[in-house]
Amino acid sequence: MKISIISDIHGNLEAFNEVLADIKKIGTDASICLGDMIGYGPDPEEVVSIIRELEIPTIMGNHELIIVDPKYIEWFNPLARESILKTLPMLSKGSVDYISGLKTYAIHHGARFVHGVPPDSVITYLFQIEEPVFCDIFEKMKEKICFVGHTHKLEIVSYSGGAVIRAPLKKGCLHLHADKKYIVNVGSVGQPRDGNNNAKYLIWDTAKNTIEVKYIPYHIARVTNKIIEAGLPEAHAERLW
Repeated sequence: MKISIISDIHGNLEAFNEVLADIKKIGTDASICLGDMIGYGPDPEEVVSIIRELEIPTIMGNHELIIVDPKYIEWFNPLARESILKTLPMLSKGSVDYISGLKTYAIHHGARFVHGVPPDSVITYLFQIEEPVFCDIFEKMKEKICFVGHTHKLEIVSYSGGAVIRAPLKKGCLHLHADKKYIVNVGSVGQPRDGNNNAKYLIWDTAKNTIEVKYIPYHIARVTNKIIEAGLPEAHAERLW
């Protein structure tokens, strides 16, 4: 079974549409979204509407968390706070109701799916975790693999025999070992921060036990212009390049 895993679309409709086109061309069996559909980008309502229309299972990201628990707005830096406050009025009541019902984790096909860090953190970043904590997380995690987003950077963390190994995740295909556990950061569709401005997503082949990282080009200038026209922080347009 081939499963496409997407995360951190952030209202970037152009990037999302190109990723969806690639997924359709490949013909994956299912898709899962790891949250942060909204924030930063100019088309949050359109992105959420597509997720709902395609019935893509989705978990809550930190930007969606604001809708459920507004006190977390203080957790955001000033520019991100400005962006999410301008994003919320762009959402329909239907989208707000949908987001309010999202869960903080999911189990599908024998894997765990979380926005930040397993077992179910929406706001903790992978880079904040030290090795002893990783060991505890892996020991408690029943699943062999957990997919996360949140950092916008591709990364793979493996665990075997009490040893934790962290490594960047590169474009292309990687075979997973049956005797190891993994936490895999799938990067970002709508706002990559890994030095490459293509949209990123991942395909997990459960039969072959492989993950494949996909780099997808899209019309960046169109998105940056829309961000500025919407009155969103220009910094969030500039860093798409």
